[in-house]
Amino acid sequence: MTTRPTLDELAVQESTLVFDRFDEDTAWELGRALREAARAAGHPVAISIRRNGQRLFHTALPGASADNDGWLERKSAVVDRYGQSSLRVGEGFRANDKSFEVDSRLDPRAYAAHGGAFPVNVRDVGCVGTIAVSGLPQVEDHRLVVEVLEAFLGGR
Repeated sequence: MTTRPTLDELAVQESTLVFDRFDEDTAWELGRALREAARAAGHPVAISIRRNGQRLFHTALPGASADNDGWLERKSAVVDRYGQSSLRVGEGFRANDKSFEVDSRLDPRAYAAHGGAFPVNVRDVGCVGTIAVSGLPQVEDHRLVVEVLEAFLGGR
């Protein structure tokens, strides 16, 4: 079983995994890195990267389905609304003994506060998009995004 990150750890991830710029080429390079990491590990995931609502990258690996695309949309909607990772939003509700599905008063057909969507934060700008993975347990989806982001941003 995977250990869940704390709210503080999630906040630190979001404040440190920041881009200097984020354009179509950056999305493509990051998407390829995510796809290769998922493929090498044999993960049956779908991956989406969006900027300002426009999908810049999408792929599905063997074993992923159209259901994963739905999860990508719903988890990304949470990031768009809150400006935080979908896992952090869900954990915040759970830490307060609340249910996101009930207490957010948002339509669960459009929003899912499950791990796997992460904000594209640009330095001195803020959140401009989302990076999302679906197909693994939620903490693993989140961890895959974070690990690839750490390597990707560390190599720049």
